[in-house]
Amino acid sequence: MTVIVTGGAGFIGSALVRQLNTLGISVVTIDKLTYAANPDNLANLARPDLHRLHQVDICDAPSVRRIFAEARPSAIYHLAAESHVDRSIDDPVPFVRTNVEGSAVLLTATRDYCAGLDATARGQFRFLQVSTDEVYGELGASGAFDENSPYRPNSPYAASKAAADHFARAFARTYDLPVLLTNCGNNYGPRQFPEKLIPLTILNAVTGKRLPVYGAGRQVRDWIHVDDHAAALRAVVARGRPRETYLVGARGEMRNIDIVQKVCALLDAVRPRPDGRSYAEQIEFVTDRPGHDERYAIDPRKIESEIGWHAETAVDRGLRETVQWYLDNPAFCARSEVSYDRRRIGLISDDREKRA
Repeated sequence: MTVIVTGGAGFIGSALVRQLNTLGISVVTIDKLTYAANPDNLANLARPDLHRLHQVDICDAPSVRRIFAEARPSAIYHLAAESHVDRSIDDPVPFVRTNVEGSAVLLTATRDYCAGLDATARGQFRFLQVSTDEVYGELGASGAFDENSPYRPNSPYAASKAAADHFARAFARTYDLPVLLTNCGNNYGPRQFPEKLIPLTILNAVTGKRLPVYGAGRQVRDWIHVDDHAAALRAVVARGRPRETYLVGARGEMRNIDIVQKVCALLDAVRPRPDGRSYAEQIEFVTDRPGHDERYAIDPRKIESEIGWHAETAVDRGLRETVQWYLDNPAFCARSEVSYDRRRIGLISDDREKRA
């Protein structure tokens, strides 16, 4: 059995590759190796003989078709994407290219590949479009997104992922492809590129920098450990129904300010500041992100009841282990500094002095 994982050198993709590899599944990774990808994420696999990495842009249709022909996959896990909202505010075009055009190229290659499969192989084949809860827009103070929630993306990133989701559904209907979709909340855990809130907070804290929190930090996100998410993706491909959508959540709603304060408290315990003061004193509230959605939350009852997947990692335990991982892996953190100096991006104001 061979599967293809696009974006497999990234944060979520590499977690998925490691799980599949441990299970003895042959994995072919397609990854452009942009700034947030890291080949080291795929080092020390349990079965390196069962993994192959292709440094290929998913917009490169001839290369994608060649890899399909060589690998003869039974499933495609499509995770390759530009994913940082702030970067999409600075420049939406790369998000359209990778997330929309790249998905269309991949789906077209899948259509052509499936046309050459016999009835049995085609019946077993699956294409998983991995998406985000951000496509649904903003919730009010109560309620949660479910599989029937309307799409109302509010950032260029969310709009690009929504477009990719629509392409996936259109290909499923038009070409009778066995496509499944998942939409997930905010992931955290080891190996996340430090432009995202939790690793950025950890690294800024221990290097004595300010800890920027957008607005008043009241934005609520539904947090899930990356390993739980990867396990959900495997379960959906194994037991999900084609043309169905499954929302993946861990019931981990928490305000951004509370996440930052929890990280500070954990660092106070395991890496105290030399002056004995709390890292929380480094928190600084900064100008909010343009168009920042106030709250996301996921109702995961469908994936729990139909597929039998449940999140296993409580946020407090996952955060504690994540903080310790970043402290124990300075080489990973140093590598990220080459492409990202932790300055704030995603401001549309001309006042660049407001950048944190």
